[in-house]
Amino acid sequence: MTLRSVCLHGPESTGKSTMAPRLAQHFDSVCVAEFGRTYCETYGTDLTMSDLVVIAQTQDAKARKAMEGGTRPVILDTDPLMSAVWADMMFGRRDPWFGQWQGTADLYLLFDIDLPWQEDGTRMFGAARDRQRFFDLSRRELERRGVPWVLIGGEGTRRYLNALAAIRGAMQDRP
Repeated sequence: MTLRSVCLHGPESTGKSTMAPRLAQHFDSVCVAEFGRTYCETYGTDLTMSDLVVIAQTQDAKARKAMEGGTRPVILDTDPLMSAVWADMMFGRRDPWFGQWQGTADLYLLFDIDLPWQEDGTRMFGAARDRQRFFDLSRRELERRGVPWVLIGGEGTRRYLNALAAIRGAMQDRP
């Protein structure tokens, strides 16, 4: 079995959206961009639980379509597990749809909060305490689901090389 998909996971402003296309290019693969950003740029950031479900379902549909193309590994900027964490952050609960979703990636890269916060008009949780809570919820979701994951830290080239090493390691571990 080959590594079909790698999902970048973690709080805002940790470099996921910058890293995703770079990783896809390295592996001559496909990057599925974050739909939530597009949604918020179009409709604003005053999100409801229904908005999060729509974002998650659309992200999932885009990921499934990309994986049908056969290119491996598909790099996912995010997936419904991250939308579930957003629900936890924003509402302290989540829609039952998130618990029923089963399309997890083969590998998750959990991006550390070791980069400085950068406001971009769609981000919400920049305070140090909020960032730590968001990170902890993100990590717990991966642990709760029991999916393979690797913590990615470092700045600039070091962060990129750490992500590459994690993906290559997962590729070697798969028969």
